[in-house]
Amino acid sequence: NRYLYLLLLPALTLILLFNYLPMYGLVIVFKDYKLMQGVLGSDWVGLLNFKKLVLSPSFSKVLLNTLIISFYRLIFGFPAPIILGLLLNEIRHPLFKKQVQTISYLPYFMSWVALGGMIASILSPTRGIVSPFLNLLDLESIHLLVAPRFFRPLLVVTGIWQSVGWGSVIYLAVLSSINPELYEVAKLDGANRFRLAVHISIPSLIPVMTVMLLLNMATILHAGFDQIFNLYSPLVYDVADIIDTFVYRRGLIESDYSFAATVGLFQNAVGFVLLIAANTSIQRFSDYGIW
Repeated sequence: NRYLYLLLLPALTLILLFNYLPMYGLVIVFKDYKLMQGVLGSDWVGLLNFKKLVLSPSFSKVLLNTLIISFYRLIFGFPAPIILGLLLNEIRHPLFKKQVQTISYLPYFMSWVALGGMIASILSPTRGIVSPFLNLLDLESIHLLVAPRFFRPLLVVTGIWQSVGWGSVIYLAVLSSINPELYEVAKLDGANRFRLAVHISIPSLIPVMTVMLLLNMATILHAGFDQIFNLYSPLVYDVADIIDTFVYRRGLIESDYSFAATVGLFQNAVGFVLLIAANTSIQRFSDYGIW
């Protein structure tokens, strides 16, 4: 298989350069890293950065925000592509099905810089299309992106809109591989389309759903930097500031590289532990898992 390994070599090289080689830089979490002194020349401070992390009141706030936003995404965002995949699988008109798929896929291929500008324009109280509807209902016209009580729901809704189409692809692939004879036999027994979905389609999706749930558990402390960074403002920091944006400000804006690296290490360590724990728990009750 040497030619296959040769084809794999560029991908392995990228992983080595951008995922494993930078791990050497984690040593700065035990140092007071100064850019001009370098990794080796900076002073060793031991566990001081971890102590600052534990005692930091701002970190506890961003950790809570991250957990809340990730929980909302898991509850509402995880079932969304499954439901869309099941609905698309029921469409019998091929042209209409392709049009719906194309429309649902499109936002995924747009950056959050562009999507953030679109969302801000749509929700603008002066030039947006939402404000006239609020006026028709005799409701106060407000800028929803700077209203703390609306910001988290908007994150969830816009996140689902951006990713639900692409997320349904893997479920559609599984549904298309189901033996059609299973549906035909069930129809002979009098099963309607709802029963077909409940007793054939959904059970066939359980292995893939399990793997996707495990992967989501591993990233529970990654609540979506790109989306939040392009939508939030200081007015909603109390409900929108997450670990990723906190690390960005402390590391790149305030140049506190050691503390930012410590927060990032904590974030990934917790994700690794959650992945192991979730996979072990699921394997105790089923045959599914990622290893």
